[in-house]
Amino acid sequence: MTEWLEGYRLDRGSGGTKERDRLLDFMQQTYAELFPGGEFSYLENAIARFFSPETPLWWVQKSDETHWNPVAGLWLGSAIDQGTGARQAHILLLYVMPDHRRKGIGEALVRYAETWAKSRGDRQIGLQVFETNLPALGLYRTLGYETQSRWMTKSIDPAE
Repeated sequence: MTEWLEGYRLDRGSGGTKERDRLLDFMQQTYAELFPGGEFSYLENAIARFFSPETPLWWVQKSDETHWNPVAGLWLGSAIDQGTGARQAHILLLYVMPDHRRKGIGEALVRYAETWAKSRGDRQIGLQVFETNLPALGLYRTLGYETQSRWMTKSIDPAE
């Protein structure tokens, strides 16, 4: 494979079991960073439900790596724009391992996702980002992403 970003290459996933396991690992790492001490067994069910040929996956590896050992991943899918009803691309997961952050991988993956969306004829791309994930919020804002809606929650005490 050719170099995609200096020192790194980008490979399209094939959807095998090994890749599903790494996707689960990346999702668990993402959530563990955002919600320390949390229990994320439900993520395996999410992957089983949503991972398919229509939700492609790309892996980033160091250019000189001879064995499959991704340092970042991008999982894409589709969503419906709530205002127009049009299909849009959706970033389901973008994860970069901590030792490889701040090297341009996240930005390059977002731009790759945008190119993928354009190739499908999508006119918009969306994602969900947690308010506490300040580095990701900064990246997305820098790349022109804007808040379209807010997902609000309230904890309910069943004893009340």
